[in-house]
Amino acid sequence: MTFNTALDSIKIYEAGLPIELAVRKYGIAEYEVVKLASNENPLGASPKAIDAIMKVAQNAHLYPDDSMYVLKESLAKHFNVTSNTLIIGAGSDQIIEFCIHAKANHTSKVLMAKTTFAMYEIYAKSVGAQVIRTSSHEHNLQEFLEAYKAYKPAIIFLCIPNNPLGECLDSKETFEFLKQVDSNCLVIIDGAYQEYAKAKDSNKALNPKALMEAFPNVIYTGTFSKAYGLGGMRVGYGIANVKIIQALSKLRPPFNITTPSLAAAVVALEDTEHLQRSIENNLEQMPLFENFAREKGFKFTPSYTNFITYYLEYPLDSTEVAEYLFKKGMIIRNLASYGLNAIRITIGTHVQNEKFFALFNTYLKQK
Repeated sequence: MTFNTALDSIKIYEAGLPIELAVRKYGIAEYEVVKLASNENPLGASPKAIDAIMKVAQNAHLYPDDSMYVLKESLAKHFNVTSNTLIIGAGSDQIIEFCIHAKANHTSKVLMAKTTFAMYEIYAKSVGAQVIRTSSHEHNLQEFLEAYKAYKPAIIFLCIPNNPLGECLDSKETFEFLKQVDSNCLVIIDGAYQEYAKAKDSNKALNPKALMEAFPNVIYTGTFSKAYGLGGMRVGYGIANVKIIQALSKLRPPFNITTPSLAAAVVALEDTEHLQRSIENNLEQMPLFENFAREKGFKFTPSYTNFITYYLEYPLDSTEVAEYLFKKGMIIRNLASYGLNAIRITIGTHVQNEKFFALFNTYLKQK
């Protein structure tokens, strides 16, 4: 059997290892495994959101409300936009996939940073588009501008803050860059970690309404998987002008969000106290990782997310480090698949973080 030749150049996305694998492979008790690999909220979902899931479970035999009216209205109020400027997806990556299929094809070019979310490239290549990357690992808007002028891409990806490195563009420089982009080029701003970034530095905060009103070619995507703690529910959203939303809606499959997911997202958005606790935990614990890196001599990217990336140097090897920790029940993200000798660690609770430091210290003493 033959398949679309565009698949030949695509590498399978490597998700963070699951807790269940450590249990099966090494016989570690599930309660002893700590997962700091996938940037999930270590405090979990809002208890109120969990209650909402349980309440709608009795309607599991019914299809969800495909209009997603309640969630759209809640998001519209939250961002001070109208509901017809919103589209809901199974995670924000589904919105990104819609964007690629709506705008790009085998004649298109798609521009992104050298090191950024792997699914951008996968979706772009799935339609045969040519991927253009900047020379810097992190977002350098001068390089983006030069590449934009040279290649005239159909789509530009800006991950603000950037996954998997953690750096974050200022809102002012982002707006200045966007002013120089033609209105027929779709700019996708991935704001999956914006809740953390704007809490740490208001200069990093992006206003989706302001973006939409100033730039008709921009779509802002967000998610409930990170700060809101609903990674298992798979709910994301896109905010853009009505023309973009109408185009993307033609690609959205019916009932793409489950009833429990819709209910959980609405309540999570309302539970500002849980969100604030989650952000405060992140702000309190992040300095511990920065200090640890300085003590050990690791380079790291100052992070505006809920994770931090350590760059390792010989004789340390990221694959060996990740495997050692995995065998001890500590799951982190090995960034070797990104071509980096680096590890990414989600900021957990104080207890989880201390366990990471202890295990990593033990490993380092053996080197």
